[in-house]
Amino acid sequence: MPAQPFRAPSPRRATTVREWLLTGSLLLALTLPLSAQVSVLTQLSYGSGCTSLIELRNLGEAAVIVDLEGHRGNGALVSLTGHAFGPVRLLPGERGQYRLDIPENETDTHAWVLMRERSARPSVAFSGSTECREADNLRTLAREAAYPVRNPWFAGDVAETTGSMLAVINLSPRPAVAQVCYSAGNLYSVPGETPASRELQPVCSSWRDVQVPPFGTRNLPVQRDASTFFSVKARGESMLLQMLRPAPSNLRTYTVDSTIRFGSEVPAK
Repeated sequence: MPAQPFRAPSPRRATTVREWLLTGSLLLALTLPLSAQVSVLTQLSYGSGCTSLIELRNLGEAAVIVDLEGHRGNGALVSLTGHAFGPVRLLPGERGQYRLDIPENETDTHAWVLMRERSARPSVAFSGSTECREADNLRTLAREAAYPVRNPWFAGDVAETTGSMLAVINLSPRPAVAQVCYSAGNLYSVPGETPASRELQPVCSSWRDVQVPPFGTRNLPVQRDASTFFSVKARGESMLLQMLRPAPSNLRTYTVDSTIRFGSEVPAK
């Protein structure tokens, strides 16, 4: 495919991950949740010796009602084991543990759960874990709550994320698109046009538009051929980007690098 330009975040402002280092974390941009009462647990693994646990805990002084919505990695709905259809009610201080109803003979390493809290002020702690058995060893990987944003983006040097995958998760009932650019480090600008066009932009040696179905997940390698720079601009109402690093040993699952920060569109006031 011939080289084509790609509108990514300006390298003049942020061309290398090294410029975004802040106390050991990769700072690309601040992201704000669309709603403080909607949170998501992702990368829940089932099958191939793995299972995942979802935990809720009411930290408030009043009973709360939450909705839990489980999905497979392909977007299909999945119920909770041992819980009848409908919302979950938690008394003050009460803790509940749940699992997705995915058979042991089926493998899904990218299932996810959305929690929606029905209260004016959030009071439910939402967390999870994935346990995988390898021979006589049992490894536990923590899963932290994340928050959907509108039109997130990521750009960075491949050297900082070698061997990783970028998960693009569409949490809305409408299709979304991820514009993916792999660059060898070449830059271009258009003099005399707008200030934005005069900023240096990466030239994509390889690029593609990836369709993400409603409630679906796409995992993108951060490197392709000899590329040294990788960027993604997602277009969707409610989306998550997560950097996935291979889990220790030979486990068929991933750890989520929570130090990565992704850019997003700030909702208009």
